[in-house]
Amino acid sequence: MTSSERIPVASIQPAQNLAQVFLISQPQLRATSNGKKYIAAFLSDKTGRANSRMWQATETVFNSLPEEGFVFVRGRSEMYQNSLQIVVEEIRPIDDSKVDLVEFLPGTKYDTVAMFEEVKEILRQIKNPSVRHLIKAFLDDEPMMNKFCKAPAAAVLHHAWIGGLLEHTLNLMRLGRNIMPLYEHLDHDIVLASLFLHDIGKTEELVYDISFRYSDQGRMIGHLVKGTMLIEEKVAALAAQGVEIPRGLIDSIEHVIVAHHGQREYGSPVTPATPEAFLVHYIDNIDSKMQMTIDEIAKDTSSGDWTNYIKAIEGPIYKKHNQYKA
Repeated sequence: MTSSERIPVASIQPAQNLAQVFLISQPQLRATSNGKKYIAAFLSDKTGRANSRMWQATETVFNSLPEEGFVFVRGRSEMYQNSLQIVVEEIRPIDDSKVDLVEFLPGTKYDTVAMFEEVKEILRQIKNPSVRHLIKAFLDDEPMMNKFCKAPAAAVLHHAWIGGLLEHTLNLMRLGRNIMPLYEHLDHDIVLASLFLHDIGKTEELVYDISFRYSDQGRMIGHLVKGTMLIEEKVAALAAQGVEIPRGLIDSIEHVIVAHHGQREYGSPVTPATPEAFLVHYIDNIDSKMQMTIDEIAKDTSSGDWTNYIKAIEGPIYKKHNQYKA
């Protein structure tokens, strides 16, 4: 079924026939007052969620359903107690690989292919042969780069959508490209490589199949440490091919990665100790905080001039900030 045939949950009207994929959650097998079994569940996509009922259900059908996953549903919509409800006539599980996640999870509004091409174009500015070898090892890892282009940058805080990690990384690389000429003493190759790799560990830290959440490895290790582990794997593979990268250079890049949160209480095992590490930390902070404030203003529906208190920035945001914009 193509996305053009799908009716987004938020657009479903009463008395419509439906035959499409939904994300199912919290299915329950219940009994009516006369003892007949039925299945109650939530059916959703990225636009909204609706209650559903499958009358005259069987335990076999119920046991075939995932606790949370994708299902094909044939049925109809109706109003029940002033709320939309989907009456299910047929339901069956669908393999995740056959589903376009963009229909069910929020996604970047930008072209991921174009963004990735721009990332590679910026990386071509790197002159140091050893750094170029390291970056090429990552770019040549197609499975990892597929994850890099699809992963969110966070589960909640900022760029929490499909393609968010790529979008966030590209923003940082654009900022770095424009800021670095002001500081000629910086090692520009280390900065660019570190901006590209600063969150590479999130390709393993975050899961984004049916929702955004942390993997077991993400919870136990975290993306800062995982990022250095991935670099070490590439360095070892290059060494096996006869390409030796100076240890000091690797240490400099890995230091930027483990220090880029800036403070130990924010997850960095060490604080920035090089100019390159300070620059990457502040660039990362700019983009993440800007996206947080934009998102908070967009989703705040209160009538006041200020958003609610935001823990990550230790205060509310003034929503009328651009009232004098020309």
